[in-house]
Amino acid sequence: MRHVIALDVGGTGMKAALAGANGELIHQTRRATGRERGPEAVVEGILDFAAELRAYGLDRFGEPAAAAGVAVPGIVDETRGVAVYAANLGWRDVPLRELLAERLGGLPVALGHDVRTGGLAEGRIGAGQGTDRFLFVALGTGIAGAIGVDGRVEAGAHGFAGEIGHIVVRPGGTPCPCGQRGCLERFASAAAVSEAWAHACGDARADAADCAKAVESGDVRARKVWQEAVDALADGLVTALTLLDPRTLIIGGGLAEAGETLFTPLREAVRRRVTFQRLPSLAPAALGDTAGCLGAGLLAWDLLDSTDRTEVAT
Repeated sequence: MRHVIALDVGGTGMKAALAGANGELIHQTRRATGRERGPEAVVEGILDFAAELRAYGLDRFGEPAAAAGVAVPGIVDETRGVAVYAANLGWRDVPLRELLAERLGGLPVALGHDVRTGGLAEGRIGAGQGTDRFLFVALGTGIAGAIGVDGRVEAGAHGFAGEIGHIVVRPGGTPCPCGQRGCLERFASAAAVSEAWAHACGDARADAADCAKAVESGDVRARKVWQEAVDALADGLVTALTLLDPRTLIIGGGLAEAGETLFTPLREAVRRRVTFQRLPSLAPAALGDTAGCLGAGLLAWDLLDSTDRTEVAT
């Protein structure tokens, strides 16, 4: 059975799969990233994990994987196949595509940014399926996005496209590690809501999920924290849709797990802010934590398709 290797590398865990020709995950497994062992050990762990997947596929299907796709966090140069920078993993200029290709016996390898890769999957086979233009926004520890156009995701000239979390929504506001003040992710990420709710309720262990539950139970303090986050998010989203004019706006990540506790006020907040713009449909992400692996698999198949087209042309 023809298949590809798909790897989704996170700051704490790695999700991996073998993906079939229709994008389906035919084998899935996970393990810790092991970042406490240092950046070089993390790279070695990724290479070992990929090699084990190749061996498993060969044993189970009688043929090796046709290609591999890998999604990693941070700044990614997809053209050169280099993980330029990842603060959580301690990486700088890691030639991950080259290292993986060497470990996998010359297998074609595609490298992608984790959020853009997840957005690719959501756009093609998830909540944005059939949509020509979408914006995927992941509300996690930070906030990042993926701009989808006709089945592909735009990386930008320097690999920075989609960094909606660093749109300034509160000028002069809370300092952001990026060097600006008032960035969207300082007010509307899961981490920001957790921090605000922990301060409001006096429990240092409280997080965004606890805040959402308190909102649902009618807690006035929680509703204030939640609405401030929703308003900031709506400001950032309207700026983005003014620039990009997406047909569908897909919201994922940990904060989106609150369901209609988030989506009902968010739809209303966005609607109130729209003037001349066309209001996009606003939908929750559909693929959950498999989006990264599914997207990595799609990157691998795309790589094979482009190779096949090149060979036919020559």
